[in-house]
Amino acid sequence: MPLSEDGLPPLREVIARHGLDARKSLGQNFLFDLNLTRRIARSAAPLDAATIVEVGPGPGGLTRALLLEGAKKVIAVEKDQRALPALEEIAAHYPGRLEIIAADALRHDLASHIDGEAKIVANLPYNIATVLLTGWLTGPWPPWFSSLTLMFQKEVAERIVAAPRSESYGRLAVLSQWCAGARKLFDIDRRAFSPPPKITSSVVQLVPKTVREPACDVSMLEKVTAAAFGQRRKMLRSSLKSISPDPSQLLANLGIDANLRAEQLTVADFARIAAALGADRP
Repeated sequence: MPLSEDGLPPLREVIARHGLDARKSLGQNFLFDLNLTRRIARSAAPLDAATIVEVGPGPGGLTRALLLEGAKKVIAVEKDQRALPALEEIAAHYPGRLEIIAADALRHDLASHIDGEAKIVANLPYNIATVLLTGWLTGPWPPWFSSLTLMFQKEVAERIVAAPRSESYGRLAVLSQWCAGARKLFDIDRRAFSPPPKITSSVVQLVPKTVREPACDVSMLEKVTAAAFGQRRKMLRSSLKSISPDPSQLLANLGIDANLRAEQLTVADFARIAAALGADRP
């Protein structure tokens, strides 16, 4: 069988040889098109000046693209033991450039493997993608990574980059945009995957802000957005009662109309509310 552009067997052949069927329970959807994976890799450029951390590489389609596009060092974190032999073949083909960690990214300290600049580039398992992102954004700041180039279901991607007053604007948009500059790069048709998911996917890039402003406690920001968007049809004077004894006065002090609803506030407005509530707590 002819080799791929990177000198390795085609990914379909690798998957067949190792019996790697994509498992729904692991949120897996394999991306075979090397042109697409290389496009994702190039989106995170430059790749040669940072350690690239990839979560959920599976059989290594994106891993191969990252290395082919010049990544000096890739750390691949994979929970599925079945995929490790395929990843080992890639590591042998690129001596010293691919480190494989057999671990659950939700429970593993990725930062402990980093010395210097790092970027996270991943086709995230759909069932844990949002949890991973929020975990990275709510950790110590400034974070250990300089950028996140990630694939999500399109609906989740739109929630990350959504603007106020839009249908997709909510808790995820506020947290993401308070922490980082976020933009959607491009969509990927469902037919590019095996098995094809039911919806389109999108690649999003987030570049962390050096300083998150207005300053507030991130856990308080999460409480504010949970309360406000948990009852998004209600006015703020009602939806914030669970976290403030007098929401109307709190909002008046900040110059925010208490009759507004959550989707009408800016990211900065939410941060100012969180800061005010935090200042009131011992």
